[in-house]
Amino acid sequence: MRPIDYSLYLVTGRNLLPPDKDFLASLEESIQGGVSVVQLREKDLDTQEFVRLATQSKSVCDKYNIPLLVNDRVDVALAVGAHGVHLGQSDMSVEQARKLLPSGSIIGLSCNTVDHVRDAVLKKVDYIGIGAVWGTLTKKLTSPVIGVRGVGAMLAELDGTDIKSVAIGGIKSTNLMRTLHGSISPSNHALDGVAVVSDIMASPEPQSAARKLKTTFSQFQESCSRHPLGLNDATVKTDLGLLTSESIMDGVTQLMTEIRKANPLVHQITNTVVGTQSANVTLAIGASPIMATEPREMEDLSRICGALLVNIGTMRAENLEGMLMAGAFANSFRKPVVFDPVGVGASAFRKASVKSLLDTWQASVIKGNAGELAALAGTTEVESKGVDSVGSGFKDPKNFVRNFAKRERCVVVLTGAVDYVSDGVSVVALHNGDEILGRFTGSGCILGSIIASYCATASQVAQADPNLDKGGIFRGDMFTAAVAGILVLTIAAEISVKTDDVKGPGTFLPALIDTLWNLTPEQVRELSRITVN
Repeated sequence: MRPIDYSLYLVTGRNLLPPDKDFLASLEESIQGGVSVVQLREKDLDTQEFVRLATQSKSVCDKYNIPLLVNDRVDVALAVGAHGVHLGQSDMSVEQARKLLPSGSIIGLSCNTVDHVRDAVLKKVDYIGIGAVWGTLTKKLTSPVIGVRGVGAMLAELDGTDIKSVAIGGIKSTNLMRTLHGSISPSNHALDGVAVVSDIMASPEPQSAARKLKTTFSQFQESCSRHPLGLNDATVKTDLGLLTSESIMDGVTQLMTEIRKANPLVHQITNTVVGTQSANVTLAIGASPIMATEPREMEDLSRICGALLVNIGTMRAENLEGMLMAGAFANSFRKPVVFDPVGVGASAFRKASVKSLLDTWQASVIKGNAGELAALAGTTEVESKGVDSVGSGFKDPKNFVRNFAKRERCVVVLTGAVDYVSDGVSVVALHNGDEILGRFTGSGCILGSIIASYCATASQVAQADPNLDKGGIFRGDMFTAAVAGILVLTIAAEISVKTDDVKGPGTFLPALIDTLWNLTPEQVRELSRITVN
């Protein structure tokens, strides 16, 4: 039997069809749009009617050489000569189905836990359906929603096997890239496909709907072929010895020049303590801030903004909805999302809120101090007190940021006396700065604003150049943007603290804003102290 392409797996649901839309016509159009496997799922038909529909469906699938699988019903699959079956955990056992089906038939199994996957490996099924990844209205769920970030542990169990994987549950074009990007094991074991129901079946134009999904899947595969984490940057050149401090600084100085031309709009959902100074530093470096929290604005703002910053410093329950919506819309429009989990370890409420946010949308950059990132990573190596770290930090910060970036599949910024940035492949250490940055409220928060501003610039640069916009969940070189943000702030701090007007933290902030306004790319290149690892 030829290898099965599981990339776009259609699960049927005739109850979702638009008025006057014929099921078989919809099925054929969806296949023409890129559907590669079809599962006929009909829970309410009697056997005779099910066989009739399965026979008609197989005729359509055979026309395009597309495998037809039948949900649950081995008898129906046998009656029409289907390519195989998909079984739930409470359906006929895999062993019984294998005895009844012809040799070479495909058997898939629904899995909701790691133990389910281990059992599927022992039973040597052909593929597993992992779900539900998102909440869904097309099926009453009997098991908890896994969430995108829960898929990786299940995929890890398939390492070293030939078993394929398909995610299912609430997947649609608007969250598909997030689903694919986040559903990867630590060893970079990715999904082989996604199962879609309503986004195709409920569409009056199923061919177009399927084509959109298929295109997104192809873009994801292309992005992963260039970078292990599917990121749009050049740090993989490290392996070739091409990533150097000089090459990074070339990118930093380009962004510093471009931001003044582009004047990107940066949407900032930030804490109430630092709103004014965050807006002022955004203006000083050449970007434009908009500080908005109303959920009803989030889709419109995501369309026009260059990047989103989410900072939970003064987190309130009523702000969570806006944060969730803003990040989801930013992902759907491929806009960068910079996440600052301020004081995440301080309370159960913050931890739960952050989990909800990161389960809903994909951050492009996560920035935090050692205590915050340790809490986010679930390690007790570094403790925190409120928004501050306690102790000397990580014993091996380079490997921590690299591994955490791999886990969260984004650029990670670890702030401290030495700042570290990683994309899961490379790590750079940045040695600029002055201790006065830690002596006034919100220095870390304004860093988030600056990083978001350069991420917006990098995204606009990529969008304007087809050679740079190569697909993936967001546009632009987030790695260089994060480095640029850190260097601009820390070098400006070094310059500002030496001016005659600065007598302490109170006079430092105005001087810092003035320095950011006047800072040149040449100064940053000359004063930067960067180590590439």
